[in-house]
Amino acid sequence: MSPRQRLVLFTVAMAGLAACFAWAVAGLPGFGNYPGPYGPVILHDAVGQTHATGVVSAVNFEYRGFDTVGEEFILFAAAAGLSVVLRRLRDERESRPVDNSNRLPVPDSVRVPALIFTGPTVLIGWWLASHAQTNPSGGFQGGIMLASALILIYLAGEFIAFRRLSPVALLDAVEAVGAGGFAVIGLIALAMGLPYLDNFVPLGTIPGAVSSGGTIPLISFFVGLEVAAAFVAIIGEFGEQTLLVRRS
Repeated sequence: MSPRQRLVLFTVAMAGLAACFAWAVAGLPGFGNYPGPYGPVILHDAVGQTHATGVVSAVNFEYRGFDTVGEEFILFAAAAGLSVVLRRLRDERESRPVDNSNRLPVPDSVRVPALIFTGPTVLIGWWLASHAQTNPSGGFQGGIMLASALILIYLAGEFIAFRRLSPVALLDAVEAVGAGGFAVIGLIALAMGLPYLDNFVPLGTIPGAVSSGGTIPLISFFVGLEVAAAFVAIIGEFGEQTLLVRRS
């Protein structure tokens, strides 16, 4: 397929996606005018049933937890598929002698702010991933922030440091543990004679406390691991490709 044909195909696909998006947005109710019955019911019952004041997290990781498992494995499959495709290009050679330096050419106006914000980004990401039971955060948001911290190192031009902090074998293991841990929690519930992903861990005595929520914070932790590892792996694979050229 020629570049022109690919551009035409991409343009048609994006036009269709934009039309579907506009159609979906046009059908949304006005802000604050939710017409369905489930919102008020969830707001009334969720805190008492789960001891999680982060009602969004209670919905994601308990009431519709089975659906959330599917969403997580979509990301898992996407990251795994990308890695399988790009790692087949490992017979390529590096286009520049990057091993002699731990820094790629990046202006200080980008490098310095990126390095300054790396630490706070890690802290925010960890807080979001570990406090799903207390506020509308959770593993998805926390995982993205944790991955962003390593991506800031990459954007700062410290690609060698980025590779050392995110070795492929470790990323693969963390991603597998995150995705598998979520699924295993549901299997443990089944082994106990409960519905899949039923909240079988003690809920805690104080709603909204860090120790409350039962399985909700545990699931959020595993989701944060999987999301962070998946996005770091994806960025790392694309970053590797920038340093490689095909052998003629």
